[in-house]
Amino acid sequence: MTTRPPDAPAADTAPPADGHSPEQAGLKAGLKNRHLSMIAIGGVIGAGLFVGSASGIAAAGPGILLSYALVAALVVFVMRMLGEMAAAYPTSGSFSAYADRALGRWAGFSIGWLYWFFWVVVLAVEATAGAVILEGWVPAVPQWAWALIVMVVLTATNLISVGSFGEFEFWFAGIKVVAIGGFIILGGLAIFGVLPGSDHPATGFGNLTEHGGFLPNGGGAILTGILLVVFSFMGSEIVTLAAAESPDARRAVAKATRSVIWRVGVFYIGSILVVVSLLPWNDPAVEKKGSYVAALDTIGIPHAGEIMNFIVLTAVLSCLNSGLYTASRMAFSLGQRGDAPRSFVRTNARGVPQVAILASVAFGFVAVAFNYLWPDTVFQFLLNSSGAVALFVWLVICFSQLRMRGIILRENPEKLVVRMWLFPYLTWVTIAMISFVLLYMLTDDKEGGGRSQVLLSLLVAALVIAISLVRERRRRPESANDAVAPR
Repeated sequence: MTTRPPDAPAADTAPPADGHSPEQAGLKAGLKNRHLSMIAIGGVIGAGLFVGSASGIAAAGPGILLSYALVAALVVFVMRMLGEMAAAYPTSGSFSAYADRALGRWAGFSIGWLYWFFWVVVLAVEATAGAVILEGWVPAVPQWAWALIVMVVLTATNLISVGSFGEFEFWFAGIKVVAIGGFIILGGLAIFGVLPGSDHPATGFGNLTEHGGFLPNGGGAILTGILLVVFSFMGSEIVTLAAAESPDARRAVAKATRSVIWRVGVFYIGSILVVVSLLPWNDPAVEKKGSYVAALDTIGIPHAGEIMNFIVLTAVLSCLNSGLYTASRMAFSLGQRGDAPRSFVRTNARGVPQVAILASVAFGFVAVAFNYLWPDTVFQFLLNSSGAVALFVWLVICFSQLRMRGIILRENPEKLVVRMWLFPYLTWVTIAMISFVLLYMLTDDKEGGGRSQVLLSLLVAALVIAISLVRERRRRPESANDAVAPR
């Protein structure tokens, strides 16, 4: 087993005590503590929470709360494992670098490129979603033009400096946090009939059981609900990548990891509890208008639809901003390890890896074009082939942590400031839970459903792994020649 630190060239030494790896020299510590705090709090809140929750409620009824709780537990466990490794070795490559160290070069290469692929496809999805909302407000500008404008503006934001990315994300995440916090407070008051100016009756928590019971569609609907809500949690790992560009990375990672429980508890489970308590789960308005809009309407909030469109647009822009940042930093890390073009490592005077950013956004632009030209063929293939990648990432984090715990204890035990609970038993339980979700997705055989996502994602993963193994085989003779060459 090599003893080099994660995400660093072989000649480098272990990361210094301040938490920064030598390979971060080209990047700038431009993210402030308030940036990281808000990224940690709001980063887990995606547009999927606002848009996708209605289908989950329709499938599982009030039992969707259990679906959210189970997925939230997965996220908490995975983030705890990732936090353990990231607090010891903060790096822009995060889990890809740890997989490289713990499982082998093939693992770091494969999961790094798969994650990059996942996020550049997300760029196209979010740009299109934002364009749809903006076109509704300003129909004189065509949808494709709005998608272009959104992509160009956020690309410029990322190119200026990491601080400008952090500032944009601070305000985007802040709007999401304030919106959900306000929704929970107003909804909670309306549930008990004490919201001033609202004529909503004091239903309490009666709607959880009065319309066919807590599980009106049976216990199996909880599993269906998991498939519908799991992807709204993606992105919680971004803070561990961003922490590498902060003045005190180790402290930032530890703080974000320890706060993940209340974050998912309040923003996800808390807000969904308010929704299913305010109105019956089978109210037609839930699916017709969207769960949050229907809830705001039922308590008498005027212009609920437009308010929610603004919040969803903010979530979309936040996801696009973070996605471009994440894809570029993963490309930067891959370049550092020799798994991507060396030009990806090049940074400008402001510490921005501009080639990595431009390469990532270029693929995003191509994907946007596919979405307009061939939405049901090429773009649908891209969506499905990246659909299960996030679950693959979670699995790799689990397996990496099983090995990295021993490496940290052997080399730098003082850096084990965050520990996974009940190690290794809870790690194996998490692996089993993620594997079960992937297997259950195979039973979802509708068009564009879980089965096609898993199978196509596995196909792409197999292709990337094959490329990595071929590259490793070609490297070995070169390494052997270097070893026997005369000095």
